[in-house]
Amino acid sequence: MATFVLVPGFWLGAWAWRDVTVALRSQGHEVYPMTLTGVAERDHLAGPEVSLDTHTTDIVRLIEVEDLRDVLLVGHSGGGMPAAQAVDRIPDRIARIVYVESGPLPDGTAQFDTLPPEEQQRLRAAIGAGHLLPPPAWDPAADPTNLAGLDEPTLALLRTRATPQPLRAATDPVRRTGGRPVPTALVASTFPLSVVQQMIQQEHPFFTGLADGQLHELPTGHWPMLSEPKALADVLDLIARS
Repeated sequence: MATFVLVPGFWLGAWAWRDVTVALRSQGHEVYPMTLTGVAERDHLAGPEVSLDTHTTDIVRLIEVEDLRDVLLVGHSGGGMPAAQAVDRIPDRIARIVYVESGPLPDGTAQFDTLPPEEQQRLRAAIGAGHLLPPPAWDPAADPTNLAGLDEPTLALLRTRATPQPLRAATDPVRRTGGRPVPTALVASTFPLSVVQQMIQQEHPFFTGLADGQLHELPTGHWPMLSEPKALADVLDLIARS
């Protein structure tokens, strides 16, 4: 069976992967859900020095210390950026990188760069002189697409457990060396694969890195590990067996 390392997106920790972890382990896989520095139970470490490189090192060191090989490295949303950099550093240990509601950003691009200017301004105003990116309000009326599939108890859990994200995880640019390529896969939930395929054909910079990868669709909101954990585990199991 496969070895999975699960990297959460912004504001979340390893706890968000709990149901996916249980399902994958029941299928016989070895699973390592992780919490990045400065978030969730590690939020006491959220100093201004915590960066995208810090989170990359978190992933690399877990894989090295546990001596993991042939890893399926899964990066959700903003977790896809440090996962992509980790692959660049230790490609010999990674069998495939799986982007869940994410993608391989081009070298020199930060997560903030992908946002519309007005959203960047809104976030900058909320952050002020601080170094933390506050979590969203988790209001399905204001964000129905991303929060699709989440029931009220799960939304309440997110409001309680989500923690601010170290800002540099969003503002530091991804740095890729263009080393040995590693196979990719995508799990898309909030946008159809037809759109992804069209953007790949158009050589959109956010999707060209997936041109030769597996493409999977799991229609739900932006947090499928919480809205459809069993279905997500089944897709990951399928990827592992491919």
